[in-house]
Amino acid sequence: MLAVEVIDDPAAAAVALDPVRSRLLSELAEPASAAALANRLGIPRQKINYHLRALESHDLVRVAEKRQWGGLTERRMVASAASYLVSPGAMGPVAADPDRNPDRLSASYLIALAARIVREVKALLTRSAETEKRLPTLSVDTVIRFRSAADRAEFTQALTRAITHLAAKYHDQQAPGGRPHRLVAVAYPMPANTNSKEQS
Repeated sequence: MLAVEVIDDPAAAAVALDPVRSRLLSELAEPASAAALANRLGIPRQKINYHLRALESHDLVRVAEKRQWGGLTERRMVASAASYLVSPGAMGPVAADPDRNPDRLSASYLIALAARIVREVKALLTRSAETEKRLPTLSVDTVIRFRSAADRAEFTQALTRAITHLAAKYHDQQAPGGRPHRLVAVAYPMPANTNSKEQS
């Protein structure tokens, strides 16, 4: 089971976003039969089977095991991933794109950057799985509580100088066999209802 599966097919996204099917994906973190799911969710088994077939047709669930009960075969299904993310690429030509947003200080530009990260990393991850090579990535996630707007501005300037210095030191346009890497640094106020564990 994958930790996260990025759904970039519009039809698969529509299937996964159905409330009942989304609930089934959540319930199928561990293998379960249609009968067990029907009892757990209070939904007729025939409807459960209908939804499972739709999920299976888009590889969002798979058969974990088959059991024989008399003359019947019971299939225990499991989700393909522990969690899911719909790629902005599923939106086709109207997907968020930072190249179409000139205001680099706007929240919408930040969202478009995040959308591009999801699209690009999903494509790289697919290729990585096909070639059975690990995808090298780096991510830094932390929380800073600024004392004032002036401190935030000073931090922004210092971070910009540091990144500019490091990029100039390590960037080599002519390096044989070199490979460009995209670096994105973002900051935004945390939502008021953010889990306190994330702020530690």
